[in-house]
Amino acid sequence: MISSTHQKKLEYGDFQTPLELAVKVCEKLIELGVNPDVIIEPTCGVGNFIEAAAKLFKSAEQIIGVEINPAYLHELSKRDKIALDTRIDVRHADFYQFDWSSLISNINSNILVLGNFPWVTNSQQGYIGGVNLPNKNNFQKHSGLDAITGKSNFDISEWMLIQVVQLLQNQNACLAMLCKTAVARKLLTYLHSNNLNIYDYTTYKIDAKKYFNANVEACLLFCKFDSISKQYYCDVFESLQSLSAQRIGYYNNILVQDINSFAKVHGLYNTSKKSQLQWRSGIKHDCSNVMEFKKINNQLVNGLGEIVDIEDTYLFPLLKGSDVAQNRIHTTERFVLVTQRFVGESTESIQDIAPKTWKYLKSHANYLDNRKSKIYQGNPRFSIFGVGAYTFTSWKIAICGLYKKLDFKLVGNLCNKPAIFDDTVYFLSFDDEETANQTFKLLNSPTSKAFYSSLIFWDDKRPIKSSILNSLNLTALANTVKNITA
Repeated sequence: MISSTHQKKLEYGDFQTPLELAVKVCEKLIELGVNPDVIIEPTCGVGNFIEAAAKLFKSAEQIIGVEINPAYLHELSKRDKIALDTRIDVRHADFYQFDWSSLISNINSNILVLGNFPWVTNSQQGYIGGVNLPNKNNFQKHSGLDAITGKSNFDISEWMLIQVVQLLQNQNACLAMLCKTAVARKLLTYLHSNNLNIYDYTTYKIDAKKYFNANVEACLLFCKFDSISKQYYCDVFESLQSLSAQRIGYYNNILVQDINSFAKVHGLYNTSKKSQLQWRSGIKHDCSNVMEFKKINNQLVNGLGEIVDIEDTYLFPLLKGSDVAQNRIHTTERFVLVTQRFVGESTESIQDIAPKTWKYLKSHANYLDNRKSKIYQGNPRFSIFGVGAYTFTSWKIAICGLYKKLDFKLVGNLCNKPAIFDDTVYFLSFDDEETANQTFKLLNSPTSKAFYSSLIFWDDKRPIKSSILNSLNLTALANTVKNITA
C-alpha cells in the first residue's frame, strides 16, 4: 500500500530543492550576468529558492512565489528570512489554474522565472491515481499508435516549461529551472518546431543522486529570451563549475548530440523516401505472465508458475533485451506465444489449428482481455503488436534500446524456429545469411558507429531508438566504407 503522504509526494513530483543547491544556482546566474527586477518561482514548495534569491539578488524589487500545498506554505511562513522580507509575495494557488498571462504581461522590467517543476510523468500520475495534471490535449502532436502508446507519455515539467516559454516570448526575461536533461532537450525541440524566440539555451549538469536521491540525469536549464533571436542549439556543461561545453542542436533541422561530429558524417543521413531495410521493434503483448514461458525440466512454466501443455505451433523462442545486450543469443529457455502473423489478423483459427493453445488463451482471458493499452481495443481477441513478415525471417541483426552501448548482434534461428524479441529490442530482418553478415559488418564499422554516436543522447531512458537507427542510409554507408577500405 502507498501511504497517503507518500502518494501526495509522488503526485506532486515532490523533489524539494536543498537550500545549498538553490544558492549555487543563484550564484551561477549572477556569474552569467542575470540581474532581474522581478523573480517568479511558480512552484515554490518550502521556499528554498525564494530564500536563496532574496539573499543573492539584492536589487530585485519583487519576488513572487506560488504554491498549491498548504503545508508547505505554513512551513514557509515560519521562515524569518522570508516572512520579514517585504519584497516577497507568496500566493496559495494551483499552477494549472493561476493567471500567469496577466501577471507576466503587467511586468515591464527584467523577469527571472526560477525554480524546480515536478519530476513526474503523466503515466506515473495515472498509476497512483493522481489528479495533479494539466488538461490532456496531445500537445506533442503525436499521431496514430504513437498518440496512444509510450510516446504519448510526458513529463509534467515539460508541459509546465512550455507554458512558461510561451509567456516569456518577446519579454526581456530569463528562465532558470532544474529539470531532467531529457526534458530540457524536448523543450529545445518544442522551441524549434514552433519557431519560437530564444537567445541563449544552456544546461549545466547537476548531481541528482546527491541532491534529490534520484537516479536520473538532471540539469539546470538556463534560457534567455528576446524578441528576435532563434538560436536553436544548446551548450551542455558537465557541471555548474565547468568552463567548456559540448554543443547539441539542429543541423539541417535534425537534432543531434554533437553538431561538430555530425557535420563530418551528415552525408550518411537517410533523407530519401525510397524504401530500405527497416529497423523494427520486437513483439508487444503486455501480458508476460500469460504469453511468456520458461522451459524447466523439459516443461513449459508461465509467469504465474503454472505448468502449461500447449502445441508448439504458435510457440517461438524468445530473446529479451538483456539477452541481446549480454550476448545470450545462441540458446534460450524462454518462449513466447505469437498469436498472429500480422497485426489485425483474426485469431479464431487457433482453436482449430492448435486447440490446446486456444483453450489456454481462453482460460487466461481475464488477463488478456483486461490489458489497459488502447491498442488492443477493436482488434481481434488475444492480439499482439510488432508482428509481421519481418518477425519470421531466419536471420536478424538486433540491438537493445535500453543499454548505453552500440552493440549489434547477429541472430539466427533458435530451436529450429525464428528468434523472437521483446519490445525493448530493435532489429533488421533477412532471409539469407550472406546479406545479414554483410550488413552486420557494415553496422559495426567505425563509420557507422561515428554516425550513430553523433545522434544518440546516451542519458535518455531508451537512448537507442528506431528513428535514429533508420536514419542511417545503408547504401551510402556501404559506398563510404568501400571507399575507405579501397
